[in-house]
Amino acid sequence: MPHFEIAIVDSSILSALGLQPILSDMIPGVEVSIFITFDALQASDRGQYVHYFVASSIYFEHAAYFRSGGKRVIILVNGDLQVQGIPTLNVCQSESALVKSLLAVHRQGHPHGMPSRLHNPDQKEDRDLSSRELEVAILLAKGYINKEVADKLNISTSTVITHRKNIMEKLQARSLADIIIHVVMNGLVDVGEL
Repeated sequence: MPHFEIAIVDSSILSALGLQPILSDMIPGVEVSIFITFDALQASDRGQYVHYFVASSIYFEHAAYFRSGGKRVIILVNGDLQVQGIPTLNVCQSESALVKSLLAVHRQGHPHGMPSRLHNPDQKEDRDLSSRELEVAILLAKGYINKEVADKLNISTSTVITHRKNIMEKLQARSLADIIIHVVMNGLVDVGEL
């Protein structure tokens, strides 16, 4: 399996630790390194990182470094700060919203490209999900709660819960975010619909 390395540079260890497993789930085969300081990153950086997820304060303090050598940077922000020409990611949102934002960055086309999700041989294929499970997964990814899914599909809430449990098992999902990733990355729904 191909190997990618991504660097997270953020003095907020909690933000970095929250982002690390999300990136690992979205891009199997990726190694995500966390750096609390710019100096720690600089000491480790041999040009091996495909992407740099950098806290805005660190980015602006060391902008020349991150703009050099065609580095692929996504700036981590707290809120709706936008930086012209550089994708930003609001880290002050729920896990599901964060996944949707990452997928949107991917779909909109990072200026230098973002590594695509690689095929994970351990992950079940769509064909293992029944057509009803696919319908449930798509509605869950779109933000519907169990009762709303039941109403839309004319089934009971307990049936939705059973389908959801089966989907989680088949996809080896640990959270709703994993279902969202699966649905979007397999082209079952467009990020704009979420």
